[in-house]
Amino acid sequence: MTANPDMQTLMNRYGIVGRNEALREALATAVLVAPTDLSVLIQGESGVGKEVIPRVIHDHSKRRGKTYIAINCGSIPEGTIDSELFGHEKGAFTSAIGEHEGYFGAADGGTLFLDEVGELPMSTQARLLRVLETGEYLRVGSSTPRKTNARIVAATNVDIPNAIKQGRFREDLYYRLCTINIKIPPLRDRQGDAVLLFKKFALDTAQRYNIPEPIRLTPEAEAVVNSYKWPGNIRQLRNITEQMSILSESRSITPEMLAKHGITPNSDADTGMVALAGSSRSGTQHDYEQEIKILAHAVFELRSEVQELKEKLQRGEPWHEQAGTTMPVPINTQKASPMAHSYHSLPEGRSAQPLDMDIPTAEEIVDDDTLNIGNMEKRNILLALQRNHYRRKLAAEELGISERTLYRKIKAYGIDE
Repeated sequence: MTANPDMQTLMNRYGIVGRNEALREALATAVLVAPTDLSVLIQGESGVGKEVIPRVIHDHSKRRGKTYIAINCGSIPEGTIDSELFGHEKGAFTSAIGEHEGYFGAADGGTLFLDEVGELPMSTQARLLRVLETGEYLRVGSSTPRKTNARIVAATNVDIPNAIKQGRFREDLYYRLCTINIKIPPLRDRQGDAVLLFKKFALDTAQRYNIPEPIRLTPEAEAVVNSYKWPGNIRQLRNITEQMSILSESRSITPEMLAKHGITPNSDADTGMVALAGSSRSGTQHDYEQEIKILAHAVFELRSEVQELKEKLQRGEPWHEQAGTTMPVPINTQKASPMAHSYHSLPEGRSAQPLDMDIPTAEEIVDDDTLNIGNMEKRNILLALQRNHYRRKLAAEELGISERTLYRKIKAYGIDE
């Protein structure tokens, strides 16, 4: 293994596409730190592809022949996360009918990747700090220390310094994790890479589903893809490309076709109120005050649309039908609102049908009680669950939050799955 492998060869090996210098620096740093046992913290917005870096680190380390385990800390229920990570003894709790090794024991000698580490409860953070400092941990229900030689690589989309100020993350743990800090740039800062990624995902989808011809962007559509902000980053781009590959009758994608999926020049997609709570649009800085401002602006926009709806009702105009189609549409498709992507976007010429859900009446939409932020968030959670057939993991990914956070919100809003 050479210290500095050819960057293009490295990118090809892991399916990484792009010319962005910051991305290449992140990959180079991963290769350089790999031979050491230093802990690494990877930071970046949700959907930027942080999960590739730990794999690069493991494969270029002396541990590459050992176990590699990737854990999403946000998807493990808070009541069982200590048991999952550190193991438990028989009888430690009601359902502990036998011993459980835990991920730290299973990854001994290898690499343990802790994704969404910012979602860990404070009590679990204390246990993790002990492992990082001494290499020792306790199984749940045991007083006998155990040793592990697992190399820890962590990732987060949370603004950790801000979480420390709010008392949600231990400062000492942050500095132990952040011996080496690798930052992954958001897609909006990778000029030109979005088009390259679109072409890759289009080709991958065509090969996977035996589609004779992959979709391609017109020059005008390429300009739209390059100028769009991609708040959901690579994950959003992949999902859009796969949808269009399957649903579009034409293999040539135009700006008008992109607009049906909410992709318009110099704009962000309306990813819903909950998505704002999961990742910030200003890099990895999780600014709750800014989120409140964005939410307030969205409410203001929605109130404007409702006022327009009231005026249409007073004039006796229809509120949810277009000529020649049964597809419900937002009042003003040029505005980004929580209603803007409530329905499937279908190719021209196909029968457009609403999602399998109850369409609210005009009176229900006009009711000002539906305009508070909590109701808007609940609505977006319901829509995401319905679109993903109530699979919480997929719904959480769409909303840009962890599965555990989604579970808490489902319970808080009393949503019946």
